[in-house]
Amino acid sequence: MNIAPPSLIAPTANAELEKALRDRVDRRSAVAGRLGELEPLAVRLGLVQNSLTPRFRDPVLALFAADHGLVVEAAGDHWGRPTRELVQMALHAQLPVSVFARVQGLHLTVVDCGVADNLPPHARLLARKVAHGTRNARTSPAMSAEQAHAGVRVGMEIADNLPGNVLACAAMGQGSAECAALILSRLSDKSVREFIAPDPSIPQEDLTQLLKVLQGARARHRNAREPMEVLAAFGGHELAVMVGAMLVAASKRSLIIVDGIAACAALKLASLICPPVTDYAVFTRSHVHQSLDQALALLHASALLELGMDSADGTGATLAWPMIRSAAALLTDLHEVAEARLGAGSTPAAPHAPTPAP
Repeated sequence: MNIAPPSLIAPTANAELEKALRDRVDRRSAVAGRLGELEPLAVRLGLVQNSLTPRFRDPVLALFAADHGLVVEAAGDHWGRPTRELVQMALHAQLPVSVFARVQGLHLTVVDCGVADNLPPHARLLARKVAHGTRNARTSPAMSAEQAHAGVRVGMEIADNLPGNVLACAAMGQGSAECAALILSRLSDKSVREFIAPDPSIPQEDLTQLLKVLQGARARHRNAREPMEVLAAFGGHELAVMVGAMLVAASKRSLIIVDGIAACAALKLASLICPPVTDYAVFTRSHVHQSLDQALALLHASALLELGMDSADGTGATLAWPMIRSAAALLTDLHEVAEARLGAGSTPAAPHAPTPAP
């Protein structure tokens, strides 16, 4: 069974609009000077919204949380804090991503896609649990086919009900990055080791055990090739929900901000279901791990900002959001200037006197 988006995702390619957007940006640059990477980003945003004046409203940063059965077999120290603790820290402004989201005007939502524990209600917690964690992908499929499809449908429903036109996606949970690594490894036919970013402090024997578990999982599901088969084989619930959310967000011509290897894996799966979904994505990063370099290369993408951080996924999205807003403002809020293209040695016209207030 294939998952299809509820409506056709239109490619953003539009030669006439792209030329008009570039001309608009060039007129600004002729007056104020070049603005580097903001200029192609502004054009990209105009194409996403199919408009010369892209405007964003009610941006949401969604942290998709879930637990993963793989963690039972590898060293506990590698996984960091339990998923339930990370969720509570995010909800109670105990992580930088939470504070930065508030400062930048992003509505932070934590989506419980499959946390093993029951979580107490919270205004920013969206309870959409598909199951209490996945099974161990080394010994069985992480999810049933029914659970994988259910997760995608949950994500579709979430994105369909979002009031705004910006969805930033990131994941949290023990084992999330490792399940994403398995998915990207299978979809690219590269070694899973290339997509792993172990803590530098992890003992060598623990790293060896982790790789043994992941390679065992990869070998067990060697015949999984189709996107939904790969998703069910390796998990997790947060990836399934992100896939659905990205598909519907793109169908609504919303901007998708992708942060982290799990979000990259979800986008890769979504692109195999409906390729134009990648037209609506921009990429950010919250850490410098080479595993994320590999994931971005697989998507032929680069991050908007490189800040040398080593933080929770989603942090990079909060810091890149002002850059995205500024790029859009180049097209929407910057007023045209008469005779913008000044010749060499010419004298600019005197500015008009302001109109007196009534």
